[in-house]
Amino acid sequence: MPRAQELPGIPWLSRLEPGAREQALASLRVVEVEPGELLCRVGRPPIYWFGVLDGLLKVGNDGAHGTTVTYMGVPPGGWFGEGTALKREGYRFNVQALRRSVIAGLPIDCFDRLLESSLGFNRFLMQQLNERLGQFIAARDIDRLTQPDARVARSLAALFDPVLYPGVGEMLRITQQELAYLVGLSRQRVNRALRSMQAEGVIRIEYGGVRVLALDKLRHYGPAD
Repeated sequence: MPRAQELPGIPWLSRLEPGAREQALASLRVVEVEPGELLCRVGRPPIYWFGVLDGLLKVGNDGAHGTTVTYMGVPPGGWFGEGTALKREGYRFNVQALRRSVIAGLPIDCFDRLLESSLGFNRFLMQQLNERLGQFIAARDIDRLTQPDARVARSLAALFDPVLYPGVGEMLRITQQELAYLVGLSRQRVNRALRSMQAEGVIRIEYGGVRVLALDKLRHYGPAD
């Protein structure tokens, strides 16, 4: 079960009515996953709705030519797979830990009960789905970018989304190799992009991660579309 100090990392708990919150707290479970471990597999039915308390996950799939297609990264505070949970269908993506991560899971039956009984939970899910739609539209734009610095910047900006990932704040714990996995570029190329952004005052590279100094500039970094 989640420890008291882990509860603030579950953003939707505070939205629930007292009875619904008690129900959720009794059902929530926490697990550690190792680097490279798959939390969700393509075709497997959902058993839990998952969120990241600590660590970093990669959501992706195998491409047609043996390459991996990355849809998004999930940093602390992020919950994912609500569409799969709502439809009760098999996962259409794999979810892999990029580092040792602490994951919270709400059983799918409790997810359904909260959906039927809690107005606060429904409002959270609506906001989550709306923000996720915007994220995927932005991801399509990123896919069309040929300028590597812009790809890195806008992919990094997606990880600072305050609605989807409230646990990140202004400082994201991420290595350049982890960011390279998410963007689909080499670590060396990601390093050059980060140095350029730092020189322009958009971010600051710190020990263990990246601090954003100008989020709006990061979101629109690079040549005009």
